[in-house]
Amino acid sequence: MTTEREARGAGWRLIRGALRPQWRWVAFGIGSGLAWTVTKVSVPWLVSRAIDRGLTPGDTDELRLWALLIVAVGLVQALATAGRRYSAFRLALRTETNLRARLFAHLQRLHFAYHDQAQTGQLMARAATDIQQVHIFVVLFPLTVASLLTLAAVVVVLVASNPVLALFALATLPFVNLAARRFTLRIQPVTLSLQEELADLSGVVEETVSGIRAVKGYATEDLQAGRLDHEADSVLDRALAAARLRAGFIPLMELLPTLALVAILFVGGHQVLDGRLTIGELVAFNSYVFMTIWPLRLLGMLMAQAPRSAAAAGRVAEVLTTAPAVADPARAKALPPGPGELRFEGVRFSYGEGRPVLDGLDLVIEGGEAVALVGPTGCGKSTLARLLPRFYDPDFGTVRLDGVDVRELRLQELRRAIGIVFEDTFLFSDTVRDNIAFADPDAPLERVRHAAALAGADEFVEALAEGYETVIGEHGYSLSGGQRQRIAIARAVLSEPRVLILDDATSSVDPTKEHEIRAALREVMAGRTTLIIAHRPATIALADRVVLLGEGRVLAEGTHEELLATSAAYRDVLAHAEAEEVVRAAAGALGDGDPPAGGPDRGDGSGSGGPAGREGTGR
Repeated sequence: MTTEREARGAGWRLIRGALRPQWRWVAFGIGSGLAWTVTKVSVPWLVSRAIDRGLTPGDTDELRLWALLIVAVGLVQALATAGRRYSAFRLALRTETNLRARLFAHLQRLHFAYHDQAQTGQLMARAATDIQQVHIFVVLFPLTVASLLTLAAVVVVLVASNPVLALFALATLPFVNLAARRFTLRIQPVTLSLQEELADLSGVVEETVSGIRAVKGYATEDLQAGRLDHEADSVLDRALAAARLRAGFIPLMELLPTLALVAILFVGGHQVLDGRLTIGELVAFNSYVFMTIWPLRLLGMLMAQAPRSAAAAGRVAEVLTTAPAVADPARAKALPPGPGELRFEGVRFSYGEGRPVLDGLDLVIEGGEAVALVGPTGCGKSTLARLLPRFYDPDFGTVRLDGVDVRELRLQELRRAIGIVFEDTFLFSDTVRDNIAFADPDAPLERVRHAAALAGADEFVEALAEGYETVIGEHGYSLSGGQRQRIAIARAVLSEPRVLILDDATSSVDPTKEHEIRAALREVMAGRTTLIIAHRPATIALADRVVLLGEGRVLAEGTHEELLATSAAYRDVLAHAEAEEVVRAAAGALGDGDPPAGGPDRGDGSGSGGPAGREGTGR
């Protein structure tokens, strides 16, 4: 478990690492800050000289000279201000962009097991809220550094010009330091807790929106509203706690220099009356004291923001430092040409520390052969299919594709050789054409049409308002479950895979319409190695061979007819599946099957699934 200190340390390292490639802009910002400091400190000195030397009756040339000098210095100061502010915002925006791109890319690289456990709302909060907190710190930091340089220069000038008045001016600094240290220690745990509560709040919103059909279906709107209120109250409590700390600290940073100013006016005024100090010098000294207020204010803002930004960066670093459990090998082999022969040799696999789902499984599937995996729920059918594209790696044993251990292949090459149609279909908020051509965005329309025709989708797609250019909406919920699955089949077909996995891919297709795509599937499967995870006898009949799984192993194999005759376990599985199909058909009858083209989902047995991004995690 990462401690709070370790999280902050990781956050600071992440911020430093993000700024290191931009060192030229860091240097430019520092140079601009130095120029700004020099000009800022010069102006009060020039004003004092203009007052003491330029205000001479009858002589305007001296005053004009000092005025021109002040204008020139002001112009340089304006340019330096523009430079330091632009560099600060450029650094912050570039850092934010780079971190968000890194986080997104890394999330895509992380293995399925990570996404099984991670909450989508938490990850979204890291990509949005947390990175925004880093942005704020990166903006404030160079501006504060430049202001602190000014503060240091002002202190030197004050001490050099009038040590007595400088003593009064700087007397409050030890109190500022003490207050700052106390504030930092108190604000850090509060800001870390606030970031965590914000992520939990995002999680509730994301789950509610993604599962809105379940929420409405069970009339649990009030329950979800209560969850949101609870999380929102937690966020409010932490935010108010942080606000109270800031409300006690930042005004103090402004009050202390003001108190010093009162003392300076009193003591300095007496020095002017005694002739030991000129009016111009007193005005300049007061100006310098005023110049300490803004740096101290910025310092207070930075010290208030730094712990929150460090905590946020630490949460981002936690994801970025998570190593993918499934990754490309150091020396990858090329996938040789082949018919798609599959070998599972002594495969053992479990999810976490639980009971093994597969335990010593051995199975050989010849190239071009279609094999149906059948068994009771939880027997490992989907797990076996997910080991092939390396969504997970087996704990023991080997999975081979055309004689090569899949762990020795590049992930992209391996997965492009495998087409998968999941039970829980996920479609993107895009056109039908782009959803089908997802694996090959440059595919011509004719290839898209051909794939759709093979999947039995061409007819209903053409009937949509804009045909293949129809935007189907988020998750594809404007279509029925059967229509979504046919588009998913077309998507897998278009990628022209060596191996095709149909993970209960016809489960949401109306049984009365299943025959429409069965012949097309036979054509798609011809000459292509196919794994069929199925329950319906009609779908099982597509396979050349049936493999019955149970207890983590192969219990029996043969044709559908052979197993019916010889395996009581196989008959029990089919009987159970048939009972489930009766229930599903009854539910489908209430919704009249597929909706009209482009109409709402009316309950054909698929549908409201889990949150986005959970496709393919079924077991």
